[in-house]
Amino acid sequence: MVRKSRARRAGHWKRNWHVHDNDPRPIFEVFKEIGIIEQLTRARLEARLPDGLIAPHFAVLNHLINRGDGAVPIDMARAFQVPKTSMTHTLKGLAAKGYVALKENPQDGRSKTVWLTDKGRSLQSQMIAQMAATSSDLFKAVPPEEIAAVLPVLIRLRQHLDSARDAP
Repeated sequence: MVRKSRARRAGHWKRNWHVHDNDPRPIFEVFKEIGIIEQLTRARLEARLPDGLIAPHFAVLNHLINRGDGAVPIDMARAFQVPKTSMTHTLKGLAAKGYVALKENPQDGRSKTVWLTDKGRSLQSQMIAQMAATSSDLFKAVPPEEIAAVLPVLIRLRQHLDSARDAP
């Protein structure tokens, strides 16, 4: 039996929102769904991470894979929109477990730069493979072509929000 959400049972998902209405409800529904998806995927990821690691640790490994080694913690904190102390704590935890190395910053002796270790690269790669392998149930529920169809819209939303991150 497939359980229907409260909104679906009540028929709220069928509302006739029109593009010209300036009705904020559709975008709030989108953000609500994105938030719930994030919570569910975070739980799925954290259930597979080694003991002592949580989703923010994995996000840092992904960031370094995507952006490259040598990042400065303050820049990473800005990218993740967290306080520098939170990023420092996350990086120290990863360094203690051997997933990253913190090296002196050659341009500024007071700060560090962050470098992925082979162990960190390996973990990131393993986790991506595990998450892909456990996503077959997702592709049964939502075909890959439908996921691909919503991706451009999600990218545009993220790009807009990212470009306006310092706006009030």
